[in-house]
Amino acid sequence: MAGSDPQPKKATPPRPAINAPRKPLQVMHISRKPEEIINEGLSEKEFSEQPKDRRFEEKILAQKEISKLKKAPEQKKSIENDSSENFQAETMEDLLRSENNTNYKNNIEAFDDQNIFEQKSRTVDEFDFDEDEFLAALEENQPIGTTGEIAKGSVIAVESDGIYVDIGGKAPGFMPKNECGLGVITSLKERFPKGLQVEVLVTREQNADGMVTISCRALELRKSWDKVQNLAKEGKVIRVKINGFNRGGVTCDFEGLRGFIPRSQLEDGEDHQSLISKTINTAFLEVNPERRKLVLSEKKAAIASRFSELEIGQLIEGEILTIKPYGFFVDLNGVSGLLHHSMVTNGSMRSLREVFQTGESIKALITDLDPSRGRIGLNTALLEGPPGELITDKTKVMEEADERAIKARNSLNKEKVDPQKEKEDINLAS
Repeated sequence: MAGSDPQPKKATPPRPAINAPRKPLQVMHISRKPEEIINEGLSEKEFSEQPKDRRFEEKILAQKEISKLKKAPEQKKSIENDSSENFQAETMEDLLRSENNTNYKNNIEAFDDQNIFEQKSRTVDEFDFDEDEFLAALEENQPIGTTGEIAKGSVIAVESDGIYVDIGGKAPGFMPKNECGLGVITSLKERFPKGLQVEVLVTREQNADGMVTISCRALELRKSWDKVQNLAKEGKVIRVKINGFNRGGVTCDFEGLRGFIPRSQLEDGEDHQSLISKTINTAFLEVNPERRKLVLSEKKAAIASRFSELEIGQLIEGEILTIKPYGFFVDLNGVSGLLHHSMVTNGSMRSLREVFQTGESIKALITDLDPSRGRIGLNTALLEGPPGELITDKTKVMEEADERAIKARNSLNKEKVDPQKEKEDINLAS
C-alpha cells in the first residue's frame, strides 16, 4: 500500500549439512481448554435438546473429565522432570521396543487374570474326586481298639513274654503272658498256636507305633461277673471249693473270681479251718464288679435251697414263731414266712391272738415268693368258707385245708389270667 513501509524479507534458514547429526525427535504438546474438548462433539442447541436426566449425566461426566485434565499437566510435569534425562538418550527404536514390551506384559497379566477367574468358577465335580477311595482311606487310618472294646483276631507270633494277635489295625495287638487267661499257663505255644482265632478285650489304646494292649483274662473275668450277677438275681445256689481261710472266714474260687464267706455265714463257723478242700453250697450275699467284691453265704444257701422247693399257690404247714402287731412269723422248715394280719381272715377280729397262738401249727397258702429278698407271703383267709370262719370254727378249716386249697389255687390262677385277658381285650379294642 502507498505510504506504508515495505516489510522486511525473512531470512532464509541455512540448509543443514548432509552429514550433520540429527537432533532427537521433539514432541509438541498443544494445550486446549477442557470446555472445548468436552463440548466439541455437541453443539449448544443439541445439548439443550437432550432429556434432563441425560444432560445431568453429561454434566457429571464433564466435571470428572475437567478434574482429570486439570490434574494432567501437574502429573505430566512431574513425570517429565523425572524422565527428561533418560529420554534424551533414548531413540525411536527404544521407544517402540518398550511399547511392545508393555503390550506383551498387559497380555500376560490379562491371561493370568482369566486363569484365576476360571479356577475360582470351577466346581467340585470338575476335579478328580472318588468318594469310595476317600472313605477307604479314612477307614484305613481309623484307629482300631478303644479301651473296653471286644475284638477278634488270629495269633501271628508267640514270644516268651506274650503273643501278637492281628485284630485288623495297622499294627498287631500285644497280649502279655499274664493276660493270656485265667490260672497258670505252662506253654504259650501249645495254648496259642499260630493261626488260632481268639477273642480279646482291649485294655490299653494305641501307642506311638499303633499297637494296642489286649487281654484274654480280662475278657473272661468280665463274662464271669456278668454270669454271677445273673445267678444272684435268680437266687441260685452254687457249689464252691474252699481253698483258703483267715481270721474272718474262708475263701473260694468261682468262674475265676475270688469269693469270700464270712464265719457268721457258715453252718460251722467255730471250726472254719476244717473246711479247707471241702465243697459246700453257697448263695450270693453281695456282687460288686466295680469293687471286685464277691461275698457268699452257706446259711443263705440252705434258705435258697428251700425256696427252690416252694411255689405260689402251694399249701404249706408250719409253726407260729412270733406274733407282731402286723402279723405272724411262721417257721417253714428252715425258712420264715409272714402271715400278714390282712391275710388272716375275711372276718372282723379284735386281736391276732384271737385266731392263732405262739407255737401253734397251722396250714396256709403261699401267695408271694421272692427268693432274692428271702420273703414268703402266706394267706389263711382263702381257706375260709363264710367270712370269719377261722374265728368261729378254726379246727374245721384246718382239717379241710387240702380240699379248700384246690379251690383257692384255682381262684389264684384265675386272678393271674384275668388281668392278662383284660390287657388283650383293651389292645384289641384300641
